[in-house]
Formats: sequence, structure tokens, C-alpha cells
Amino acid sequence: MAKAVKKKKNKGFFTFIKWFWILFATGGFAFALLFLLASWGFLGEMPTFEHLENPQTNLASQIISSDRELLGKFYLNDNRTPVEYDALPQNLVDALVATEDNRFFDHSGIDARGTVRAVVFLGTRGGASTITQQLARQLFVGVRTNSIFETIKQKAKEWVISTRLERNYTKEEIIKMYLNQYDFHYSADGIRSAARIYFGKEPIDLKVEESAMLVGMLKNSSYYNPIRREKLVFNRRNTVLAQMAKYDYITEKEKDSLQALKMDINFSPENHREGLATYFRMNLQKFMNRWIENNPMPVSDDGRDKYNLYLDGLKIYTTIDSRMQANAEEAVKEHMTKLQAEFFRQNTPEKNRTAPFVDLEKKEIDAIMERAMRSSERWRIMKKEGKSEEEIRNSFKHKTEMTVFDWNSDTQEKDTVMTPLDSIRYYKTFLRTAMMSMEPQTGHVKAWVGGLNYKHFQYDHVIQGARQAGSTFKPFVYAAAIDQLRLSPCDSLPDMKYCIEANKHGNPEPWCPDNSDGKYSGESYTLKHALANSVNTVTAQLIDKVGPKSVAAIIKNMGITKDILEVPSMALGTQDMNVYEMVGAYGTFVNQGVYVKPVMVTRIEDKNGQVLFEYVPETKDVLSEDVAYAMVNLMQGVTRGGSGVRLRTQGAEKYRAEYDRIITGYPYGFQNPIAGKTGTTQNQSDGWFMGMVPNLVTGVWVGGDNRSIHFKSITYGQGASMALPIWGLYMKKNYANEELEVSDQEFPEPEELSIVVDCDKFREEMQQDTDADYDIDDLDF
Repeated sequence: MAKAVKKKKNKGFFTFIKWFWILFATGGFAFALLFLLASWGFLGEMPTFEHLENPQTNLASQIISSDRELLGKFYLNDNRTPVEYDALPQNLVDALVATEDNRFFDHSGIDARGTVRAVVFLGTRGGASTITQQLARQLFVGVRTNSIFETIKQKAKEWVISTRLERNYTKEEIIKMYLNQYDFHYSADGIRSAARIYFGKEPIDLKVEESAMLVGMLKNSSYYNPIRREKLVFNRRNTVLAQMAKYDYITEKEKDSLQALKMDINFSPENHREGLATYFRMNLQKFMNRWIENNPMPVSDDGRDKYNLYLDGLKIYTTIDSRMQANAEEAVKEHMTKLQAEFFRQNTPEKNRTAPFVDLEKKEIDAIMERAMRSSERWRIMKKEGKSEEEIRNSFKHKTEMTVFDWNSDTQEKDTVMTPLDSIRYYKTFLRTAMMSMEPQTGHVKAWVGGLNYKHFQYDHVIQGARQAGSTFKPFVYAAAIDQLRLSPCDSLPDMKYCIEANKHGNPEPWCPDNSDGKYSGESYTLKHALANSVNTVTAQLIDKVGPKSVAAIIKNMGITKDILEVPSMALGTQDMNVYEMVGAYGTFVNQGVYVKPVMVTRIEDKNGQVLFEYVPETKDVLSEDVAYAMVNLMQGVTRGGSGVRLRTQGAEKYRAEYDRIITGYPYGFQNPIAGKTGTTQNQSDGWFMGMVPNLVTGVWVGGDNRSIHFKSITYGQGASMALPIWGLYMKKNYANEELEVSDQEFPEPEELSIVVDCDKFREEMQQDTDADYDIDDLDF
């Protein structure tokens, strides 16, 4: 009986062993079959060898400054800029391996021990996905589904792709690809964007605790969101630091010290409306769209024959210097904040019942508001939606919550409630500005500020806006006179009432301009004095002698593309000009008479570094070296004793109250050679300053959105008050940084200067020539 029982037990044991091995063999066979089916593509399309070698990843195009800083990017959904492995800090790699895959450098894409552990403990002691598998899922497999069958298929594909990735790439390349691919939320696609957006730095500069935070986000960046769930992310970061200590990447002491640190997040979201050089970047976008349209690419794998600015990872090397751009934006902010406060002070309801408009009737204001309403984004969108005009108009009368611009806020924004119509009038109360700075010898644009704040004021006054040039146009008249009549800056003309008869130069009526103060001294002024003090009567005599056509020809050769009405009044700047073309034109004077067209882009490369475009300077000889130098000498008089003299003075106690309110940064105390010209238009609607040193020409304009928005007094509304302080602040900041190498030297003088610019010497020569009864009016033209 006992033998029978023992025999039965042995039989049961062998049956168990047999079925165990059968099930084990079946499972192994099923696993191998699943693996093979996945590799053969029966479980879904697998990437080809070519796709493994070149994974399709959308890359943002980079905008790179002349000093090799990243100004911004062009992207749609993927704000991704890849970095090389050498640009990753070791602490980031250590944190990644310690937390996500501690045997990464030992396996070949699949961690067998991790897989067995995950199966036995059902994932409660950690998952089994290696870094390589996670990369495979990101590149080729996609997000996990809720279907068990689909999940098994996806996992099988991950295993196959992982082993293939391991054969094609080194471990370092896999880490690089993984970190470049991951979406860290808030348009932080890839490790470089994440480092810049969360910490305002490049990846190589990340500290251990910062790297730990970013690695902690890899678990689920949407859930482990440091902006919305700081405490949760803090704990997750400390878990990563604990893992680093566990695997001896840091000591226990270092771990304790780092875990005690707060998360020092410098959140700087990257988008097209914020950051440095926003107006420049938006104009660059238009340039790139034109370039792409005219420069087809070799047909790509997806059949495209045109580059995609937002997906192809182009590298756009610009002329902008990030340091000078920052200086320009700071100068604009500092002065415009102060100037705007004064404008508000002078336009309270008690002082101006039609504020911000000056001397307008209600029907005129209504017409301005009507045009603004019809050209607004709200009107355009509602019209596109098929709304009736009555519905659209009514929408402008209902109060709504909105965020508006505000100089007094650190963020330059404030939340408020007002009607859309009131918001239009609110925005019109803000004075606008534009500024551009260029290297005259190369045409390289170094700084570009198109307005106050691109998010709220998207009209670019550097190139889109055109306003009356005022007295900044006068140098072109003087240049024509010196060029054609061979005059010297020391030649004189009388300051007296001067009229050009009707129809002489296309003027239907007699033209008799007044000086800005309505007075005439009757004295003879040198051209240098007349230009420095914007004496209109002298300018009128010069344009009468050379004619408007010759002036128009000169400015056309200097890059002014706008059609100019060729009449005498052009001499006083009645025509509209933009800052972009004015800076290019003034560059001709400094560059010894050679016009160089302003340029924004020096080179374009594809994502692999192949050069697609290199700029060729566009130049034109306009003036002789002598004439150009004489003009520079003339305009140096503006800052030595004319309307720009406050750049050099230290006193002005008599006007201290006004200066403290609006002449931001005064005293400037410049001692170096500066040539320039101020400009003020009728009713102080526009204020200009064009300033030049030997290797930098800068133009500044300030004015209201409409010509009827202006200061009532010339004290505040002249170019020397509205625009010149921005130039002064900007140049002080530039000179404070010696690395910028902005010149403080003399303007280069031609070797054989034929035009006398030293007025003392000029007078001596005139006295010595006793036989010559010389007067400019006696010259034979």
C-alpha cells in the first residue's frame, strides 16, 4: 500500500515538472515568436534602417546673434534645439542613469533583470523600461494605449527597436537623443529648451540640484510640473538626489545638503511675443519667408521642395549684438517710462478734456476711434465669424476682463475691466518709439527696437511706421549744396525772411518758411551754425540754389525708397520717413560717402551645418570722401553748440526741474567726437535724434500713435527731449562695456581734404585773399 502511494506521489511530481517545462518552453517560444513577429513588421510598421539612422524630429529654427547668443527660435509645436553630448553636464547624465536606468551602460537595450523584477512584483518595485526603450517609444512607438493587447504589441516593438538602436548608436548618443527628444512642458522641448525656460541657462551650466529636478520631470512632466506643483516636484527632485547617492554619484553629505536647498526656478517661457529683440525677430520672420519662397530645397523624403522655418532646424546668423540689443531695450524702457509719466501729468482731464488728443473736435476724435475700431483684431475676427456690424459694434461697448500694458508694473501688464472701446483710447495715451543702430561700414544692424512692448504694441515703427522727418532731413539738403556748390561748413548765409517764388521748383504758391521761433536775426550764419540750430531760412536758401530734384536724387541713392514730392518744403522734412532707411542714409556720411544697405542676416545653415545663404553687401558710391567728411563735421556742431549740446553739458541748473522729469540719464558727459541731428515736427508730433560715432549710427524716433497726440510745449516735445535721451542712455551703456569696441575716436579725415572745415583757418584764408570780394550769392551756379 505504501509503495502504491509513493509511486502515485512520484508520478504527480513528474507530471508537474513536465507541465512546467512545457509551459516554460511554450512561453519562451511565444516570447520569441512575439519578438520575431515584431521584428518582421507583423505587429505594425517598423522603422527602416534609414529612419533609425535619421529619426524624423521637428526642430525649431534658431536665431543667433553676432556674439553667438540665442536670441530666439521659430517653431510651431516643437521648441526643440538639439545639443551634443559634450554640451551635457556630467551631473545630468549621472542623475538620469541613477534614476531611470542604473544598468544602462551594461545592457544592450533590454534590462533582463529589470524585466524579471517587473513581472514578478507586477511593477511595484520599479518598471523595466530602459532609457533606450523610452527613446524608442518617443521616436517610433508612441503613447501607451489602454488596450492590453495593444500594449503588448507596443512593448514588443519597443524591445526590437531598442536592440536596433543599441546597434546603431553609442550609449552617449542614446542619452543625447533621449534628452533632446523629451517634452518638459511649457514648450520646453528637449533639454536645451528646458534648461533655458526653467533656469535661464544653457544645459552645461546646470547645477546638480537643477539637473535632478529636470530628471525628476522625466517621469511625467505634465504631472511633475514645477510651476503648478512645486512641493511635489521638490520631493521628486530629492528622490533623484537620493538615487544619485545610492549609486555613489554624490556622497550622503552632499545629498543632505542639496536636498535642503529650495528650488531656484527662473521661469522664462519662450514665445514669439516675449524675450529679447522681439520686433527684430518678427521682421526677420518676414525676411525668412521671402527667402524660403525664392530658395527651393532639394526634394526631401516627404516630398517637400521648400524649407519649413518651423520644423527644419535652420540656423539663422544675424547681425544683432545681444548686448547692444539689451542696452537699447533698457534705454527705451528707462526713458519712455519717465516721458510717459510726464505726458500723463500734462494730460489729466482737468488739463486736457480731449486727452490724449490735443486741439481736436469731438467729430475728429470719433473719426480716429472709428478707424481704430475697424482695424482692430476684435473687429477682424468677429467679421470673419459672420457677425453683423451691429453685433460687432455692441461688443465694443460691453465691459470685459482684460490684461493691458502698464509701465508701472514689473511685468509691464495689469489686469483690469473696461470696454474694448475704452481700451483703444487707453492704448492711444501711450507715446510710441523706434530705434535702430547700425555699423556704417558693413551695414550690420546691431540693435532694433520697434516699439514699447511687442505683446501689446505689434506695429513696428522701425520699418513699418513712417513719420515726418523734420530737421533730420536738412543734412541731405546741405549735402547736395556742398556737393554741387563746393561750399564749406564755414560759408555763411543771412538769417532773414526768404521766399521762393511760385512755380520755381514745382511749388504752386510762394514758399516763405519761418524759423521755429518766428524770429530772424538778420545776421550771417555759417552753415555749421545754421544746421546746429536748425535755422530754416538758411535751409530754404540752399534748396533754392540746388533745387529739390538734386536733393531727391541724393536721398534715393542713400536708400530712401519712398517717393518724395519734389517741392521746396521737402527741405524742412515734411515727408514721411522710417527709422530703418534714415539710419542707412546717415551711415553714408560716416562711411566716407558710400551707402551700405542695412543687413540683418549674414548666414543661413541647415540643421547639419551646410551653408544655404551668405549675404553680399549692397553698396553705392553717393558722395565724395570730402563731402561726406564735411557733412560729419557740420553735424558735430550739433552736439558742440546746437540742439544736441546737452549730450556734453553738465549744468543746466536753470532747467533742472524739466530735466529731472524727462531728460533721462542727464548729465551724459560725453567728451568724444559725436555727430548728430535733432528733429522736431509741427506741433511737436514727432521727435527725432540721429547720432553717429565712427563705427555706429543710431536713429531714434518718439511720437504719438496719431499726430494729434503730442506735448503742447516745445520744451517737452522737441527731439532733444523726446528722442535724444534714449541715444544718450544707450551709448553710455555701450561705452561701459569695452568688449563692444564702440569707437570714441575722431572721425577719419580724408588724406587730401579739399573742403575747409576749420572755420578759423577758413577766415584766415578769406582775409588773405584781398582781391576777392567773396559772397556765396555771387557764385555762378
